Amino acid sequence: MPDTTVLEQLRGQLVVSCQAPPGDPLRSPDHIAAIAAAAVAGGAAAVRINSPEDVRAVRSRVDVPIIGLWKDGTEGVYITPTPRHVTAVVDAGADIVALDATGRPRPGGATLEECVEAAHAAGALVMADVSVLEEGLAAEKIGCDLVGTTLSGYTPYSRQDHGPDLDLVADLAARLTLPVVAEGRIWTPEEAVAALRNGAWCVVVGTAITRPGVITARFADAVTAAAASVSPLRDEPAS
Repeated sequence: MPDTTVLEQLRGQLVVSCQAPPGDPLRSPDHIAAIAAAAVAGGAAAVRINSPEDVRAVRSRVDVPIIGLWKDGTEGVYITPTPRHVTAVVDAGADIVALDATGRPRPGGATLEECVEAAHAAGALVMADVSVLEEGLAAEKIGCDLVGTTLSGYTPYSRQDHGPDLDLVADLAARLTLPVVAEGRIWTPEEAVAALRNGAWCVVVGTAITRPGVITARFADAVTAAAASVSPLRDEPAS
């Protein structure tokens, strides 16, 4: 049976998502494990990790809970889409399995119920990544253990916004008995605090902490734009 005491370790805490896409200079299990260790040293109560290889590497470096997932593909349902993916993530060392819990069809005809059953049978909890309230309600009914706002803005029928979906956090917290995880487009400590005040059990932050290329680009773009609007410095006239 899954160990539900891990949920108390997340309550009111920061979870850091440590991921790097293909082609990123940090794309290797060793680098991800180092990033995760740095996040834990900085105060992260848990980490969210993609792929069995990375979960295994991170498990060897940290002793905090790991929310594991496996992104297989880039379209439709690709976050831990089948029981096979679920089992591989748990076997690698994840305490919680995050998976796409939207109503969209899963590859190979798999069902969300089968994925949840596979996780529980392997001894792990399930974090349902949803995009709208109705998906969160459905996830609770089929036995998921946490519900996250991860996919808000990533389905065509969900709210499209540049910032975190704090309204969805509040709506889920008001209707569910499960812990609600705020995740997605959280860039500042102030937004993380706002998510907790809207009822989040815990907050997941990824890119704003662990993607130095993206962080650098934000600063570089701002500086370049500002420089273009500033008059060039001139030499002082000779006295």
